[in-house]
Formats: sequence, structure tokens, C-alpha cells
Amino acid sequence: MEKILKKMAEQLGSLDEASLINLWDKYYEKVQKFTPSKKWEEDILVLSLIQSVRWKNQLFNHCLARQSQQEKPEEEKSVRPVVRDKTKKSAKVLDFRPRN
Repeated sequence: MEKILKKMAEQLGSLDEASLINLWDKYYEKVQKFTPSKKWEEDILVLSLIQSVRWKNQLFNHCLARQSQQEKPEEEKSVRPVVRDKTKKSAKVLDFRPRN
């Protein structure tokens, strides 16, 4: 089981994030229309995989930035707010609570 998961992670890691993000809306729409079917289960797994790549890259960038900040001398360190580029389409993180 672990070997299969590692192989899947390797293959997923080799895919281009931008191409995956372009599929996000498609799969988000598909899973919004719940049907108790194997197809819906596969679609939600695809959406989850796309989100996992985005999350992995965000975490990687955060850790890399923190590490490079720790390596700077104290006088060079500064806290800068994160500014999002609003011209780029960003992926959404789904909230899996029941709707009211």
C-alpha cells in the first residue's frame, strides 16, 4: 500500500501546478452535483489531489522563506506582509461543513 502511495505522490509531484489549477473549477463543479456513484468519488479524489499539490507548494514556499529568513543576520530581518497578486486566479480551499 505504501509503495503505491509513494508512486502516486511521485507522479503527482511531477505534474505542472498551473495546469492542474486550470482543472480546479471543472472538478469543483462536478463534485457540487453529488451523486452516490463511483464517478463522483473519483472526481472528488481528483479535486483533492489538485488541492494537495497547491497546498504542498504553498507549504514548501513558506518553509523555504522562513528558512532563508532565519539564515539572514538579525539587522537584515524584517517582517513583510504577504501581498496576493489579485490578477492571478487563485485556487480555493473547500470548506467541508454541511450547508445550512
